Amino acid sequence: MYKIRMKNCAFFARHGVLDEEETLGQRFYVDAELTVDPDRPLDQDSINSTVDYGVAFEVIEKIITGERRFLIEALALEVGKALAQRFPQIKRAEITVRKPNAPVRGVLDYVEVNVVWPA
Repeated sequence: MYKIRMKNCAFFARHGVLDEEETLGQRFYVDAELTVDPDRPLDQDSINSTVDYGVAFEVIEKIITGERRFLIEALALEVGKALAQRFPQIKRAEITVRKPNAPVRGVLDYVEVNVVWPA
């Protein structure tokens, strides 16, 4: 087993509870830590036995830039499930979604959620 980490994948999307968040949109950042059990030994050097992180990025992008979600928690869970479904070699997906411009009364760098699939 080994891990693949994808850090700070950036996407423009329109998630959030407030109407303004849908209207204006904002950038979201995603980290994915994928625990992988390859189909074949790693020394066979086969892309088919592991997770193609280019394809994984596309899976993440499709979800993040797709249908609006009110909660970034739901968004993170959907990403984890989709990655595990696309790549059966993934035994655990830990997904972090950051929202830098969260609508709060105060100053903060970002709001971040972290979801593990399967829980």
